[in-house]
Amino acid sequence: MSQYTPMMQQYLSIKAAHQDAFLFFRLGDFYEMFFEDAVKASQILEITLTSREGGQNGRIPMCGVPYHSSAGYIKVLVENGYKVAICEQVEDPKQAVGVVRREVVQIITPGTVIDDHLLQDRENNYLVSIDKQGDSYAYILCDLSTGEMKGYLYEGSHLPFIQLLLSQGIKEIVGDQSLHNEWYDYLSQNGQASISIQSDSEIEGKFSHLAENITPPLLLKAAGRLFQYLSFTQKRSFHHLKAVEYQQNEKRMKLDAFSKRNLELTESIRAKGKKGSLLWLLDATMTAMGARKLKQWVEEPLFVKETIEKRLQLVENLIGEFFIREEMKEQLKSVYDMERLIAKISYGNASPRDLVQLRRSLQSVPVIREKINQIDGDYARNLYEKMTDHGELADFLASALCEEAPIQIKDGGIIKKGFNAKLDEYKDASMNGKEWIASLEQQEKAATGIKSLKIGFNKIFGYFIEVTRSNLSMVPEDRYERKQTLANAERYVTPELKEKERIILEAEDKISGLEYSLFLEVREHVKQYIPGLQQLAAAISELDVVQSFASISEQYHYVRPVISENGNVNIVGGRHPVVEKVMDAQEYVPNDIHLNNERNMLLITGPNMAGKSTYMRQLALTSVMMQIGCFVPAESAELPMFDQIFTRIGAADDLVGGQSTFMVEMLETNFALTSATENSLILLDEIGRGTSTYDGMALAQSIIEFIHEKIKAKTLFSTHYHELTVLEKTLPSLQNVFVSAVEENGRLVFLHKVIDGQADKSFGIQVAELAELPEAVIRRAKTILNSYENQQRNEPDPSIKEISATEEEVMESQLSLFSENHSQKIRKEPKEVDVIKELRSINLLEMTPMDAMNVIYKLQGKLK
Repeated sequence: MSQYTPMMQQYLSIKAAHQDAFLFFRLGDFYEMFFEDAVKASQILEITLTSREGGQNGRIPMCGVPYHSSAGYIKVLVENGYKVAICEQVEDPKQAVGVVRREVVQIITPGTVIDDHLLQDRENNYLVSIDKQGDSYAYILCDLSTGEMKGYLYEGSHLPFIQLLLSQGIKEIVGDQSLHNEWYDYLSQNGQASISIQSDSEIEGKFSHLAENITPPLLLKAAGRLFQYLSFTQKRSFHHLKAVEYQQNEKRMKLDAFSKRNLELTESIRAKGKKGSLLWLLDATMTAMGARKLKQWVEEPLFVKETIEKRLQLVENLIGEFFIREEMKEQLKSVYDMERLIAKISYGNASPRDLVQLRRSLQSVPVIREKINQIDGDYARNLYEKMTDHGELADFLASALCEEAPIQIKDGGIIKKGFNAKLDEYKDASMNGKEWIASLEQQEKAATGIKSLKIGFNKIFGYFIEVTRSNLSMVPEDRYERKQTLANAERYVTPELKEKERIILEAEDKISGLEYSLFLEVREHVKQYIPGLQQLAAAISELDVVQSFASISEQYHYVRPVISENGNVNIVGGRHPVVEKVMDAQEYVPNDIHLNNERNMLLITGPNMAGKSTYMRQLALTSVMMQIGCFVPAESAELPMFDQIFTRIGAADDLVGGQSTFMVEMLETNFALTSATENSLILLDEIGRGTSTYDGMALAQSIIEFIHEKIKAKTLFSTHYHELTVLEKTLPSLQNVFVSAVEENGRLVFLHKVIDGQADKSFGIQVAELAELPEAVIRRAKTILNSYENQQRNEPDPSIKEISATEEEVMESQLSLFSENHSQKIRKEPKEVDVIKELRSINLLEMTPMDAMNVIYKLQGKLK
């Protein structure tokens, strides 16, 4: 250290304890960075890299950002996954001996931001703390900006677990060194969340009340790790943190990352944005709190019938009370983000304007309470009871703060007249003094006869009388004392002006200091209301979500679903809610879905683009909507509660993870097959299409049989392998359905209607024609298809000279060989005459290859 100046020694000693963060080192009006921090920050922030003398080694790299505009620079760093350690002066420079003492007062990380400009209003900002033991994980989601903490247990391998976390919008992951080593590369490559190390997981006494609702030892360790990390980074008390809510698996529908993505619950697959998702459709919330609550509900549907029914009942009641609902919505518009205002009050960085927003929010609560009290039902009554209006706090804030209070504490104009007598006295002195000065100008003009005389003020010279040079002969030298000479004027003071200046400036200085201290007292007073305010905010956010459900349900003519006790799915006139909203509702073709314990699997065939995937997603989204307590898009609907939904819909790969589309398909399918129960819903689309026909067909059939025999879950399985439709004859719970389409004048017309039965062809070339492939390609494809079909009928096509044998040809040749060999054998063995008669009766031209293989298998069994 001795080679550096004392100040740089101080910098390096502080930086040594915060190696993983940019150190914002306060020097005067700037935050400065040095050495590697400066080089890297100058590139990321696009600011000038300079240097300064650092000691014996000469100049060192340096860059800095102004203190008052640092927020924007911090935002850039944090959004890029970096941490920023704020190092402030913690003693008065006038009293310092040597270098002013400095300390890190806060570490801002992606998961611990609390400032408005670093947050998305309608989304949570989650930090997750993790502990593991083998394949068992405990994790706690914490949104420091709202005080929410939720605890979970998870069983399984690490990759699906990471993907589950990332699907919830995690910004930062906290674990021990081993977790960091295991996950760092994957997270760095995906760039979606940063990972931080916190070794200590002990729960200190000051945090024990926050863990009182959890008992699993692994979850307690995750909680301790979280609390230790928050203490280290934030270096303050947390009055607004709520006790950890243990989210028991049996009380919620489990949705893995694959299903959340494939169903487009919170973001669309193509655009990676909210628009086009179920969340986008359902969001008619009036508050930021409600929007965040809605997202939480969509990501974690319920598996508790009583709670679902209470929500559905309140939605129904609100639909029936249009005028009450509209008045309630109007009041909700005036409610600010109370959850985050409370957090800022707890942190001690709420501004005067924040408290004014809190007061305005509280003033809307009495009307909201009055309206919800007019709605029937236990849920409405429960919300009403939680909505304490805190009228005394609203009155206190109204009496303390000016209506148009500023953002900055030191800008003045914060405290309302009448709140503090001493402050009013100072303000009167200041105001009267300024009025006296204004009248003095008129008096001096009259006394001296100088019409251009004026009284001015600046921070250096204070108040002064200014006289132009042309009028200097008229200045009364016995009263005027020269203070400053300008090019075209002279400035003077008088004894009276000096005295008034002293009174005014002294009053203004006292006003500023007293207003600041009074505001701190007001803010501290509000802290005692935090628990009640949090309960109020939670009730308002729930009400906001339910009124959103009612508004959307009424607008789009949704119906209240019936929760089935016996596992039946009976949806009449069901629609895909998002597709219906995007397209003209009058053009949307509704479909029925019927499943029960005897018919629990639908094998769906039909051409591409006909709507198979839409039909499958429609059932899943309808189920999610019911289990979050919303009405559903149908003429009528009876649904069971599903404990889990598994989907494999659409093609995707993971190039970063080195996984092909087919590998991802198999991984997602494996997760469903190993995790599903008979109370689950499984949606599998085109399984096996990523490999050869035989491989794919064999896998598809095996998967269908496994689900049918072992899992017995409600399942929709779409395929282009028409050969699989024969399984309806051997699997009693499987029903063939198909999405109908017709050809008109050589063009394909989709009817989008799902009916019982099987499709007779895939219409692949017709779909390609709709996609406007080059005409030459379409013509050639039709020629090749004719050749395949002719060869199946043993009719050579001279237009194709050489063509490789298709799987269908191979199967045909195998069947022919089988027929010939066994015909010869039967002539020698009369006892097998029944088999040959059955073989001769078969019409190969009316059979699919899979039908033929099944017949061969059956006959072969008889021969044995």
